[in-house]
Amino acid sequence: MSLPRSSGILLHPTSLPGRFGVGDLGNEAYRFVDFLAASGQSIWQVLPLGPTGYGDSPYSSYSAFAGNTLLISPERLVEDGLLAASEISDTPTFPEEKVDYGKAITFKNALIRKAFERFKLMNDSTLRSYFEHFSHEASSWLEDYALFRALKDEQGGKAWNEWDAKLARRDMSALSSARERLRDELYAQKFYQFLFFKQWSALKSYCKEYGVKLIGDIPIFVARDSADVWSGPEEFKLDDQGNPLVVAGVPPDFFSKTGQLWGNPIYDWERMRAEGFSWWIDRVRASLELFDIARIDHFRGFVAAWEVPGRDKTAEHGRWVDVPGRELFAAIKRAVGGLPIIAEDLGDITPEVEALRDHFELPGMRVLQFAFGGDAKNIYLPHNYTHNAVAYTGTHDNDTAVGWFESLTSSERDDAQKERSFCLDYLNSDGTEIHWDFIRASFSSVADMAIVPLQDALGLGTESRMNLPGTTEGNWAWRYKAGALNDEITARLKKLTQLYGREH
Repeated sequence: MSLPRSSGILLHPTSLPGRFGVGDLGNEAYRFVDFLAASGQSIWQVLPLGPTGYGDSPYSSYSAFAGNTLLISPERLVEDGLLAASEISDTPTFPEEKVDYGKAITFKNALIRKAFERFKLMNDSTLRSYFEHFSHEASSWLEDYALFRALKDEQGGKAWNEWDAKLARRDMSALSSARERLRDELYAQKFYQFLFFKQWSALKSYCKEYGVKLIGDIPIFVARDSADVWSGPEEFKLDDQGNPLVVAGVPPDFFSKTGQLWGNPIYDWERMRAEGFSWWIDRVRASLELFDIARIDHFRGFVAAWEVPGRDKTAEHGRWVDVPGRELFAAIKRAVGGLPIIAEDLGDITPEVEALRDHFELPGMRVLQFAFGGDAKNIYLPHNYTHNAVAYTGTHDNDTAVGWFESLTSSERDDAQKERSFCLDYLNSDGTEIHWDFIRASFSSVADMAIVPLQDALGLGTESRMNLPGTTEGNWAWRYKAGALNDEITARLKKLTQLYGREH
């Protein structure tokens, strides 16, 4: 894929400001697009947009196709006549700089339920026609997803493999009875998805109007407790009870003696190959309807996956199992007509992974925070970048640039001080504005695209990082404050964008 020389910002919509407890697709999202345009940016990168479950991680979703209804804007519901202005005027007090997910979910779920009840009473033929068209177009995944969510609510939130056996195994008679019993809730779940996609489509159109492309994120694996696994268990390596025979992870390394046990079920690649990889083609096609470009997480897993026995408590005793990645991407390319995909090629990357990436001319990632722990040959140093790459100051899994630098400054370890010294020498910096030094280095590189997490543009510290891998609490909650995107930041970003030929 050939990328135009460009730059942009990484920001998940939940991190937008606003008075409803969590960022959404309302007015602040449009103001953020205005900021991107004013600062010369032509890219907005987001994390996965699927409905999140326990832990609120966008990388653990109830569906690979559905949208996160927490992002539905109450303001837009008022504009559509689905809520009265008075119904959103008196909001609870929410934290300003983080998401209280429990409180926000309760509040917003009540609002979209009100919108659904009002929709049922409305005579707006246009809105109803749009809903019916959406339901028809999305039926391949929407029917199963709506039933999955309705049953999950009826079952008190239990994972699908803990439901009554007939429901868990999709007995046709039990499912037919459930559809009749939960008819109104199925209608509601479909309507909520309609609202999300309607609002996202409007925001995407606004981005296009202002020359901003959207980069989305496709996690390689899906959650075990998802509509995807429940409705298509034959696509995964499961036993007769729906339990994973093997689960995903990574082997022991310098950072973890027992490896990382992610727990996601592993695809039955032989079956998928026999089906022409239709599930993956549908998934990528759906993502490219939402976004202009998709980043695929854990690209390494398309060459070989670390398969851990399903009952193991650590990832120590897994094994590498080959994956038909070349056949898969060839099939996707034929079906979709191209591969506007960024490969997340971080971590333990083998020559085989690089060969797969390069065969399909997919841009890889270069993260500046990884650059200073070695010598001049480090591939993450800007002088070693290639054109077909995306330069990042950091990712959602990294500390902020300021937080990273401060951790080196406060450390007494010799290797940390060496890394800090190399960083300052390389960037010709005194460290007082390390985040702008990082942005300048990324923008000035030959990489066709450069992406900056908004936290780095704002110069924020560790308290504002989005995720700390290996932890389960306190992640995904950061939000920026209204008014943070001031004229100074806009002007400095624009100047660097123009200086290094990334403005459109």
